[in-house]
Amino acid sequence: MKFKSIHNPLWATTSPVIGLFCLGIGFAAPPSTIVDILLVIGLAISVVSAVHHAEVIAHRVGEPYGTLVLALAVTAIEVALIVSMMIAGGEHPGTFGLARDTVFAAVMLILNGIIGFSLLAGSRRHRTQKYQIHSITAALVTLTAIVSLTLVLPNFTSSSHGPTYTTAQLIFVAIVTLVLFIAFTVFQTIDYRDYFLPLIDGKPADESIGDIDKPSNGETWASLVLLFIGLVVVVLSAKKLAPTLEIGLEAVGAPRAVVGIVIAMIVLLPEGVAAVRAALNDRVQTSLNLAAGSAIASIGLTIPTVAIVALVMGWPLELGLDQKSSVLLFISLFITSISLRTGKTNKLIGTVHITLLAVYLFLSFVP
Repeated sequence: MKFKSIHNPLWATTSPVIGLFCLGIGFAAPPSTIVDILLVIGLAISVVSAVHHAEVIAHRVGEPYGTLVLALAVTAIEVALIVSMMIAGGEHPGTFGLARDTVFAAVMLILNGIIGFSLLAGSRRHRTQKYQIHSITAALVTLTAIVSLTLVLPNFTSSSHGPTYTTAQLIFVAIVTLVLFIAFTVFQTIDYRDYFLPLIDGKPADESIGDIDKPSNGETWASLVLLFIGLVVVVLSAKKLAPTLEIGLEAVGAPRAVVGIVIAMIVLLPEGVAAVRAALNDRVQTSLNLAAGSAIASIGLTIPTVAIVALVMGWPLELGLDQKSSVLLFISLFITSISLRTGKTNKLIGTVHITLLAVYLFLSFVP
């Protein structure tokens, strides 16, 4: 594979290796402030390189496959992180709600953070940007169904008290969630792929066709490997930093659910940076593809996986949100369905989403 090229410059190929080196020190050396600083440095440069390699892959395969690769890669590693933390936590009470807290945080950060900052950044530079309404409608319909079934409905079933499903209900909902994720992926990549293509002169355009400057197969495979390494470094660094984060959160009196927010923030950082950069480059459709794909994949893959773990370990998997979180979730879904129904962006829409993000974060620390 060719690692040096206009698509994979030296900094992009060495950054994941440096991040991996910092991670190795983190596992080999005893905990200390210096080790934590190295982990943060490795995490930061790995995020930047992951975004670069995701863009190389997207350039080669075109939309929406490029954004789907990043969304699936990040979600797969997010699932691995959640499962490993669940198993490590054993029967600690906080373990049973970790998946719910992380998935809910991911959805709120995507709907209000990634979308909000992308719309605001893109509108500030380009004033008004256009995207395809069909893609957003399909994504929001799927996301609303999955979120409602997994995070809200458990509070209202009568067979199981509290925020849990019975074994039969959990198996059924896990299957339904996976079916909806697969159905959306097929819709996005096969049946109606043109709905997710960027608009050029008002028409969907597959920019990967006829592009003589596309990365070669070797460059693309190199970026895929380096992307995976970068994401692994991001997630494992976050796991190593988790004890320090938990101590810091306890010191300021933050609720335990905030741990899920921190995990989601770190895991979604590469996608968030990629989405904002796409909007700044007048590719808001790519930004929205990333946001929608990440949200649906985050739940569609996480819930079935943690359901299997919970059933095997015999743990009560807590999925239902409390009343405050349910209200915030429905407000976010409602606002998103209104703000993205015109096919055009503006700064006000982005500001509203970011304000909702601020409300969510504030009420998470001051419930």
